Amino acid sequence: MSELTVEKLYKQCKEMFELYLLTEEDGLKKKIPTPAINRPGLAIAGFTLRFANNRAQILGETELAYLNSLNREQRLDQLENMFRCDMPFLIVTKAINPPPELVEMGNRFNTTVFQTRLSTADLVMRLSGYLDEYFAPFINTHGTLVDVYGVGMLYTGKSGVGKSECALDLVERGHRLVADDMVRITKKGPNYIVGSGNDLLGHHMEVRGIGIIDIERLFGIRSIRMQKRVECEVRLQLWDETTDYERLGIEEMYTTILGVEIPIITVPVSPGKNITVISEVIAMNQMLKVYGENTAQQFSRKLSERMQRRQLATREYLQSDFE
Repeated sequence: MSELTVEKLYKQCKEMFELYLLTEEDGLKKKIPTPAINRPGLAIAGFTLRFANNRAQILGETELAYLNSLNREQRLDQLENMFRCDMPFLIVTKAINPPPELVEMGNRFNTTVFQTRLSTADLVMRLSGYLDEYFAPFINTHGTLVDVYGVGMLYTGKSGVGKSECALDLVERGHRLVADDMVRITKKGPNYIVGSGNDLLGHHMEVRGIGIIDIERLFGIRSIRMQKRVECEVRLQLWDETTDYERLGIEEMYTTILGVEIPIITVPVSPGKNITVISEVIAMNQMLKVYGENTAQQFSRKLSERMQRRQLATREYLQSDFE
């Protein structure tokens, strides 16, 4: 991930955040090291001991009202004390004209000061979304991501095992392709990850024997998605007689991606095996588990109860047989 500078944020988000540059451009080269946002109320009042100076700083109506209540000498002292802490940048909200000392200190310490017409709450919401997205941890993985019945299924396996062909068959049956060959997986929260495609590859797919095809043009806009939560990994493997594959599904297997645990299902691939239908069953079964229905565990529990009843009936019969 490339470093985020104030200049890059300004160019990309000038219209979205309705930013107006109040200071000179010297401070635009500063780097933004963290997605966190801060309102420097105590720092303006003079307490900078625990000041989160490495964050984006937002000045709202309350902070500006305090500054305007001071005389010029007091404002200069308080602002100089804060600007010495080397902040990335500062935004004044609600189109309020800041005191000239604020812009003066911004130019003096090469700290960019912006003005926006947005309310403080609206700006914080938009800016937090942008910074969280930019700083979110991500990895690129070789695989194919398909939305099957609303379940994001990540197909992995060796090259040539049939991931793209399986995805193509799923798209033909009405499901939606997110990405093929290279999937960008981003951690959007503590417990979920989201997959998306590569900007260059888009929704193109390589099919051996045919070449590169464009899924969107062939099957229409309803055949694709820009991103999807990754909820299950399907690992395709060529059939191996020496491998002991899961047959009951009682013991669930999990894998970890970016610290998030998701179920993983290993599917052996052999000639004549309909991986597409199996994929649809995996998706529907996954949704049942989300709603608290685990078929394998319920079957195992019923089988155990039935065996216990038979054992109890046999024991009672033998105890009452005095012949």
